[in-house]
Amino acid sequence: MKPVPKSPDWMLSALEERRQQNLMRRTVTLGSPQIPHAKINTQDYAAFCSNDYLGLANHPALIQALHDTAQEYGVGGGSSHLVCGHLTPHQQLEDALADWLGYERVMLFSTGYMANLGVISALAGKGRPVIQDKLNHASLIDGALLAQATMRRYLHGDVASAEKLLSRSTDSGLLITDGVFSMDGDVAPLSELSNLAIKHDWMFMVDDAHGLGCLGEDGRGCLSLAGLDAERLPILIGTFGKAFGTAGAFVATSHDYADYLTQFARPYIYTTAMSPAMAGATLASLRIIQSLEGQERRDRLAAHIAYFRQRMQSLPVVLMASETAIQPILMGDSKTALQISERLKSLGVWCTAIRPPTVPIGSARLRITLSAAHSDADLVLLCDSLEHVLIAK
Repeated sequence: MKPVPKSPDWMLSALEERRQQNLMRRTVTLGSPQIPHAKINTQDYAAFCSNDYLGLANHPALIQALHDTAQEYGVGGGSSHLVCGHLTPHQQLEDALADWLGYERVMLFSTGYMANLGVISALAGKGRPVIQDKLNHASLIDGALLAQATMRRYLHGDVASAEKLLSRSTDSGLLITDGVFSMDGDVAPLSELSNLAIKHDWMFMVDDAHGLGCLGEDGRGCLSLAGLDAERLPILIGTFGKAFGTAGAFVATSHDYADYLTQFARPYIYTTAMSPAMAGATLASLRIIQSLEGQERRDRLAAHIAYFRQRMQSLPVVLMASETAIQPILMGDSKTALQISERLKSLGVWCTAIRPPTVPIGSARLRITLSAAHSDADLVLLCDSLEHVLIAK
């Protein structure tokens, strides 16, 4: 029997409080690839909780590219980008992303969380404040905390609220927003925020983790939707773990910003580079996103979103104002969200209940995510199951 260390009382109290509030988190182990029909403990489910929006995570071309790149360049990066970990596949991916998005430079990071920590902690500081949306991702909040910057948060999606905070600041700094908000699915008013940043001489940064690949012309995300370019949006963060179907992240920016981040972004300087094999797979994913197949997948995803929203109109639910792959249904309290999630599971549908502190208290929800890999029959099953469960509720 393995020895078990004595747990401190404060830890046990915190865990018990989470249990009592129906907020305990647990890991679920999939016994299948990241596909719409997932297997959990030998049971099959139609899954509607993955961020694999274009259905590329199990795409044969990505699997082949991963294999081929590993055969030539190995699996591990071996070191940070600045020591000896920057291999040819990394540079090829950076160049292709920069060309696709219209930026001078792209820098790769191992995760989106790390990219946001690295960029914000380098660019913000005690004399360079941060103003950001109230519902920004935790990594954007933590980046400002790591920078020890003064931070203010404006009302969600409220340009007037952002302007008020910018006008009150005596120092210029960093204005930050998500492109697509991960728990609500709505899109930030990027053009108006960009105008504010220019007016007040602030740096403007957008994390478009959930928009890139899915939205805009050629899949270029919220940048394209808002009609922005590298001049009006100087710092763009993107991740590969969503629509790209792989792993890792990047910042697209100018030569000057990239040179500065290379000197001062500690998570970039002191972390082993992402696997060159993963870089090769991500480049294959980018090629698909740019291709006719990529557009067909975006069109199929858009059709799924339209069908789902049309079906939900007849149900007694609060469907949030989202036209993206993220389609949350507001439940309110955590216990109800968990119960509905479990009832759906009994019908073969897997939708995760999202609870505080991930979302504000009183706004627990089913975070339903749709994918181009779902079939029409999958969408019918989802909507029929929701109708059965929510009306029975």
